[in-house]
Amino acid sequence: MSGGNSSSLTPGFFILNGVPGLEAAHTWIALPFCFMYIIAVLGNCGLIYLISHKDALHRPMYYFLALLSFTDVTLCTTTVPNMLCIFWFNLKEIDFNACLAQMFFVHTLTGMESGVLMLMALDRYVAICYPLRYSTILTNPVIAKAGLATFLRGVLLILPFTFLTKRLPYCRGNFIPHTYCDHMSVAKVSCGNFKVNAIYGLLAALLIGGFDMFCISVSYTMILRAVVSLSSADARQKAFGTCTSHICAIVITYVPALFTIFTHRFGGQNIPHHIHILIANLYLMLPPTLNPIVYGVKTKQIREGVIKLFFKEKDILVMK
Repeated sequence: MSGGNSSSLTPGFFILNGVPGLEAAHTWIALPFCFMYIIAVLGNCGLIYLISHKDALHRPMYYFLALLSFTDVTLCTTTVPNMLCIFWFNLKEIDFNACLAQMFFVHTLTGMESGVLMLMALDRYVAICYPLRYSTILTNPVIAKAGLATFLRGVLLILPFTFLTKRLPYCRGNFIPHTYCDHMSVAKVSCGNFKVNAIYGLLAALLIGGFDMFCISVSYTMILRAVVSLSSADARQKAFGTCTSHICAIVITYVPALFTIFTHRFGGQNIPHHIHILIANLYLMLPPTLNPIVYGVKTKQIREGVIKLFFKEKDILVMK
């Protein structure tokens, strides 16, 4: 290939190899991911429907939850159908530009997911520390602007990923040992210097995830101080009980995310590559799958709304 001809160093397509070392088990690995995807789509779409149709759920906390559900179901839809095609039908080719687009949406939506969790922490802070001003502080325009700002932050910080990745020369081949187009997995296929990609990727992770975790930590520190100062044990339990679902969502999201980010850059050589790939997929699949279940079980209003909706549909079927 000629070094001066940049187009000759850009492949027409990449080949996603799935989970390296476990190719013989691809058919079976796909089953739990397919099951999780079905649960994620049904659960999150059900939550969005319930929140939009029940007046009792037209509150800031549930608007943020609907935004989280929309982000989650969109996120897993950008990767899982293609992943299942790799596992079941051996359809491994992905167009170069389609790969960049998938990479952009995956990282933008994971950043959006983190941002919404941060907004939900601020929502709990206002609800517990300023209960009388809750509805006047978190008005619908404020919620809409906060959601838009979170989305734009993700777009502006992740958009350089596509340009940094597209500029790289790809003369080592076009095989990506992954199930989807992750930024560093694509960059490592390059035969050029991708140090800028690695540094900017870490910077973007710190600006998004680091900032969000800082805001979440500060919010819960203030919440804890406010809850501890309450005189009644029942009031303390009730106040902190409204945060349990959100704390579960934070743990479900950030634990696999931190593992994925840091093992890619520090000390990941001692961990088998197929473990990296499986954890990276769980990082995208666990929050969309478990968040509707956690909020459905832990949140009384949602649980009651599901029960009422179920029996209403049952009554309609009986009448027919």
